[in-house]
Amino acid sequence: MILDYIMRRLGLLLFMMVTLSVFTFSLSYLFPGDPLSNLSGITNTSFSQTSELQDKYQFNDNYLMQYFAFLGRILQGDWGLSFASGDSVFSHIIDLFPATLELSIYALVISVTFGVPAGIIAAAYQKSWPDKLINSTTLIGYSMPVFWLALLLIMVFSLQLGWFPMSGRMGLLYEIPSQTGFILLDIALADFPYSGMAMLDALHHLTLPTIVLAMYPTTVLVRFTRDSMLNVLEQSYIKTARAKGLNRAQLIMHHALRNALLPVIKQIGLQFSTLITLAMITEVIFSWPGVGRWLIDSIYQRDYPAIQGGLLAVSMFVILATIVAELTYTLFDPLSRNQAHGKV
Repeated sequence: MILDYIMRRLGLLLFMMVTLSVFTFSLSYLFPGDPLSNLSGITNTSFSQTSELQDKYQFNDNYLMQYFAFLGRILQGDWGLSFASGDSVFSHIIDLFPATLELSIYALVISVTFGVPAGIIAAAYQKSWPDKLINSTTLIGYSMPVFWLALLLIMVFSLQLGWFPMSGRMGLLYEIPSQTGFILLDIALADFPYSGMAMLDALHHLTLPTIVLAMYPTTVLVRFTRDSMLNVLEQSYIKTARAKGLNRAQLIMHHALRNALLPVIKQIGLQFSTLITLAMITEVIFSWPGVGRWLIDSIYQRDYPAIQGGLLAVSMFVILATIVAELTYTLFDPLSRNQAHGKV
């Protein structure tokens, strides 16, 4: 049963990846300009160079052969050259994606740390003042646009109070060698006398974009955890345990919490996918050097190879994160496999 479910999900993953690759390949023909230049990133070529590129990209063959050649280049890391920089698109993604991933991971940690306990407290004190306070705060955070919250925090905490920097990932005083792409980890691995001050500076730069990015998934986790907890608290075995004299803390910690958190595990994974897309807006506002900001800049510059590569990388990561979240959820909840049996 488990193997059958995993194989069906892997089949769905393969189908989505193929669909994504077909769409990405078709963009070279949908974008303005020469499709060969859009795929390769090489412009103003001579006749001999054009002939070499046509042979490499199999432009003299039909579209199906061109698509298979495109897949081969994607698997080899040959994603073309950027119009703007002239460098490999794949190398840009490898260099910039860790910054986006780092920001999303920290935002997810903040969301889980505050969202899940707040949802549990709201459910435990249903219709009392903690529940009303948490629900009101959640409604405000859920309704607040990401860009507006970012500008508001910059105006208050950066311009007015001067507590946090308004842009960048690290101060200009520090030059940290990139080993992993994660700034805090790179500082910890680097051996220099001012690592403590550099770590504090990096945390200052991380604070505002992490808060902004974590706002939406935190509100979603609060509401989802509250609804899941209330649903479990209405079950017969909880009522039986309450009739036996167990207090509220015992009911939640020993009986309700484990079952209520099962759907939340899947929601956490889905929110991580959402964070990757929301990070694009956050990176632009805070000048965070991630793949989202690079992709937005590529759109403004009409850098078609970079747009193709950026969309492919972000979409692939979102699809993989969603599938992994579903598989992880089914490992903890065997009943979900039975409910999803026969469904794709």
